Amino acid sequence: MIGICTDSSSQLPAELVDHLGVEIVPVTITIDGIEYLDGVDLDADEFYSRFSATTDPDVSMSEPSPGQFAAAYEDLIARGCTEILSIHVAPTVAGAVNAARLAAHATAIPVRVVDSTSVGFGVGCCVWAAADAVRHGATLEQAAVASEQAANALRHLVLLHPDHTDTSMVLVQVASGSAAALATFPHAADAVDDIATRMMACGQRLRVGIGHSDSSSVPTADALEVAIGQAANVIEVVRFRIGPSMGVLTGPGAVGCVVSPTG
Repeated sequence: MIGICTDSSSQLPAELVDHLGVEIVPVTITIDGIEYLDGVDLDADEFYSRFSATTDPDVSMSEPSPGQFAAAYEDLIARGCTEILSIHVAPTVAGAVNAARLAAHATAIPVRVVDSTSVGFGVGCCVWAAADAVRHGATLEQAAVASEQAANALRHLVLLHPDHTDTSMVLVQVASGSAAALATFPHAADAVDDIATRMMACGQRLRVGIGHSDSSSVPTADALEVAIGQAANVIEVVRFRIGPSMGVLTGPGAVGCVVSPTG
């Protein structure tokens, strides 16, 4: 049996984690010098509550240790797994892949570590593709290839609200761990049609993830879900939170959209 492991920066919602049977290793979030485990003693609501209209906390993220990965692999072995696929991000959190590889060397069963070259829910889409492949009888290597193919095909856009005192939003494309600005909109609502048009042109069968950060970004995410969900080539829409691991980069007010072609 193949077990799948990733870290909490993948932004996978809890219901999808349960459905896929994925083992999640928490990253560490530091807020004003105090460390928290993402998803364990810090959730998205608590994280964004630290921001105000005038003051942003000092926030950062650090990758799990090899020991944390080793413990996750042991948990998968205890569940009966005989092989493990461990999917992470290297460009932003280089140590995650390295730490996973160190843990893999000390694990009694084969562990295949994949550098997804994605971030946030882009990693989650790679995990999802691998889990689908495993459910359809893929080998460990075939599931790893499915994950890498998903990484190469997906498109990841994030709508940022960089100035709390202004309504303008910046649309950026995230690829290989870097972000490039695409457009600026005076209001978030102006960006919804633009994002939907860009994303619906990505293929014939699309799996779409739409995420919001804090409560201020929910209306925009809802509008984007309606705009994209009506397209004939969209086979599934999943909502996720832009959690602390991505929130350290985006801040509050952000909306994410990840499209993964499925065929």
